[in-house]
Amino acid sequence: MPIPSDNMLFGFEPKLTKEQREYVDSIFENQVTIVNARAGSGKTTLAVACAAVIGKPLVYIFSPVSEGKMGFRPGTQQEKEAEYQQPLIDALLEIGENPQKAIFDAGNMEAMKRGTAWVYPKSHIFARGTNIKDSTVIIAESQNFTKGELKKILTRIHDSCTVIIEGHTGQNDLPNPTKSGFQPYIDHLKDESWVHVCELNVNFRGRLSTKADDLNW
Repeated sequence: MPIPSDNMLFGFEPKLTKEQREYVDSIFENQVTIVNARAGSGKTTLAVACAAVIGKPLVYIFSPVSEGKMGFRPGTQQEKEAEYQQPLIDALLEIGENPQKAIFDAGNMEAMKRGTAWVYPKSHIFARGTNIKDSTVIIAESQNFTKGELKKILTRIHDSCTVIIEGHTGQNDLPNPTKSGFQPYIDHLKDESWVHVCELNVNFRGRLSTKADDLNW
């Protein structure tokens, strides 16, 4: 089923482009949606909005790229990872959610007492040995994961999950961009009946952002 006909998706539904509608409908219709999306295309905001409508806990997985530094910097895991959560925070604000209430934080006892948390951000570094069930999973900036890192995550996910793999083949922060697993996993999964691959090609931030994004590697 596509997005429910009576759901306005936090006001985004009437404004969706054809590409965005394909993306949103896929999230509701398929177990796995892979989106190759330009900067500023709305990929994270729409994914988080869909997750809120689906109503399952949201697991937001990101790559800190400099994995080795995560273990040595001072602070809690939450503090170490905070800088990588800004796209998630922005998306929550776009749908009218208070990130301080929505994002799980083991150090925020007041929020835990309120029981309002439904978003669980984590680095792929901490995925080994875990099981992810009955959740919506967003794998953010997937071009910054190696093939091995994506394999580590995807093999943790049960079929009771809705999975959104978002990335952009035109941007990469890995020291060696050829190690990215994003395109290899697009090629590996694209022919499965429960997977849909789509693109978002419009950058809504404006001409500077769009022109900058056009520069090839």
